[in-house]
Amino acid sequence: MMERAPHSMPKETGWIEVIAGCMFSGKTEELIRRLRRAKIAKQKVQIFKPRIDTRYSISDIVSHSEQSLPSILIDDINEVLNYSKEAEVIGIDEAQFFSNDIVSVCNKLADQGKRVIVAGLDQDYRGIPFEPMPQLLAISEYITKTLAICVVCGNPADKTQRKTTTAERVVVGAADIYEARCRKCHYIPQES
Repeated sequence: MMERAPHSMPKETGWIEVIAGCMFSGKTEELIRRLRRAKIAKQKVQIFKPRIDTRYSISDIVSHSEQSLPSILIDDINEVLNYSKEAEVIGIDEAQFFSNDIVSVCNKLADQGKRVIVAGLDQDYRGIPFEPMPQLLAISEYITKTLAICVVCGNPADKTQRKTTTAERVVVGAADIYEARCRKCHYIPQES
C-alpha cells in the first residue's frame, strides 16, 4: 500500500502513480481507495475509463468487489487533457486498453502539477508485458504491484489465466473468461 509520511509527498509538483498487477488483484479497488481519499481531502478528482470496458457498468469504474466511482468514458486517451483542466487528481482505470499516447498524456498532466493515478494489467494472458504499462511504470514516481491468490494452489498470483482459446490479445471479460494464477499454475492456452 502507498501510505507515506507527509514529508515524503511531493510538494508544488505533479506526479504519476501506477497500480499494476493481474486480474483479480485489487488494482481498481486500490485506485478507488486513493480517489476516495482525495475526495475526502476536498481535492478536485476526475476519473476516466476506456469505452471498451462495460463489464460491470457503462459509466462507473467498478472493482470485482463491487466498489465503484462515477467516471467519464473515453475512446482516446488524449480526451483526458480536455476533461481534466480543473482537476487536481486524475484517475485512469484499465490503462492497458489505451494507446501509448497515455505516456505523454500522463507526463503532461503531472507537469501541470496534477496527481495522476493509473491502474492496469502489467501482463497479458500469455505473461507478456502489456503495453503501455511498461512505459508507464518507467516514468512513474510511485509503483504498486498488486497480487491475487492463485485459484489452483493458493499461492500469490501475478498471472492472468485465460480460460478460453481465443487468440485475440484484448478480450474484455471477468471471472467468466479469466482467473488469477501463480507462475507454477499458469499456462498459455492452445489458441484456436
